[in-house]
Amino acid sequence: MALALAPLEEHPFLRGLSPAQVKAIACEVREESFPAGALLLREGDEARTLFLLRTGRVSLELNIPGQGPRQLESLKGGDILGLSWLFPPYRWHLDARAVEPVEVFALDAACLRGPSPEHPVLEPALAMRLVRQLYERLERVRMQRLDLYKGGA
Repeated sequence: MALALAPLEEHPFLRGLSPAQVKAIACEVREESFPAGALLLREGDEARTLFLLRTGRVSLELNIPGQGPRQLESLKGGDILGLSWLFPPYRWHLDARAVEPVEVFALDAACLRGPSPEHPVLEPALAMRLVRQLYERLERVRMQRLDLYKGGA
């Protein structure tokens, strides 16, 4: 990992972890940029990255045969993207498209899934952060759906 930890520690998903915990989570991390319209991940591809969105907006899309892509949710800087690396078969279930230029930290899922005997509290800390993110995203999707239905009334 050539990336300095300081900017990584400031991401909301990792905030509050010790430098040693962040270093263990980010054993392989890259900074990546995507122009507007680029796919960050594609449905069916191997899921091996957790993206920490730094800037920009991303649309999560489901490709409906005969109808094309449908936006399910939008993400922004501070959010995380990509949880399919957590469970087999480790394949993306959706497309993720940059709506505007996007900058991310890309963390290798093998580091996140791997055991960490040096940091026994890491796994619960990471699990709680993931559960919190899932809860917040479900709530956000619920609110987006309510807005969608309100707009159609």
